Amino acid sequence: MDVIALKEKVLKGYNINEDEAKELYNADINLLKEAANEIRKFFMQDNFDLCTIVNAKCGSCSENCKFCAQSAHHGKNVETYPLLDDRTIIDDAKKQKEKGILRYSIVTSGKKLSDEDVLNEARIIKKLKEECDIEICISNGLLSYDNFKILKEAGASRVHNNLEAAPSFFPSICTTHTIEDKIQALEDARRAGLEVCSGGIIGLGESREQRIEMAMTLRDLNVKSIPVNVLNPIPNTPFGDNEKLSEEEVIRTVAVYRFILKDSFIRLAGGRSSFDDKGKAIFESGANAAISGDMLTTSGINTKSDLEILKELNFTPRVVSIL
Repeated sequence: MDVIALKEKVLKGYNINEDEAKELYNADINLLKEAANEIRKFFMQDNFDLCTIVNAKCGSCSENCKFCAQSAHHGKNVETYPLLDDRTIIDDAKKQKEKGILRYSIVTSGKKLSDEDVLNEARIIKKLKEECDIEICISNGLLSYDNFKILKEAGASRVHNNLEAAPSFFPSICTTHTIEDKIQALEDARRAGLEVCSGGIIGLGESREQRIEMAMTLRDLNVKSIPVNVLNPIPNTPFGDNEKLSEEEVIRTVAVYRFILKDSFIRLAGGRSSFDDKGKAIFESGANAAISGDMLTTSGINTKSDLEILKELNFTPRVVSIL
């Protein structure tokens, strides 16, 4: 594999194929990192998308996703509570804005929010936008077009809904809904005028080929904000005994993703805190976005530390439209 030659083709707009991506995975790691970072710089400059999430409704999820502590199918692994009240969410968003966060994501458990909760969340978003100049993202499951439209009109700008895995692997991690359901939700959100954010989890037991398949699917869907979660095995879930991926494997995956998804924000999400350098080497391998602060049910990295890393790497946090 001539990494440099392939990089030059990508810089000219070429979309690599699955066979080329498979070969890239085995390239010299330093060469792969450098080439991926050069692609990132060419298409994305020094832009960095820094967001945080609030676990706004937790637990008792009807879905059987094997990696998730919030699934009711795996016993009670986490605290359960309904949609948080207005002030709790608004005050937290203000604190995050003061820390340097530009994008705030309201995340809720369950297959989808009820119509009543959608209206409650819309009211919260409208108040939040009146009190705080911060971008609002929503992650509320498989909502209808009409509900996406309500949240868009309230002030939300982006919808997050992970594919989680490649189409060929998805039935191995969830059977209570399909990847087609997720794709339909993304299409409905986009039709409602919202930006879309979708990625997945690596380390579930998928093959490298299936990781590539997921990236190719996201490219076909024209997704420009792509979270990459590294499985943090949670006890009492079906994947609780999975072996954690090595940092090198994560670096290789992100670098290959940059070759495939040349002009997308590749966002380090869950699992980053397990690496000693807090993901710095991965940011040097093509990633240019991150979730800062705690994850849904696991700890993350504080925003101050993240901003220090970004400054050291010459990244500039800013809001960039991906419509």
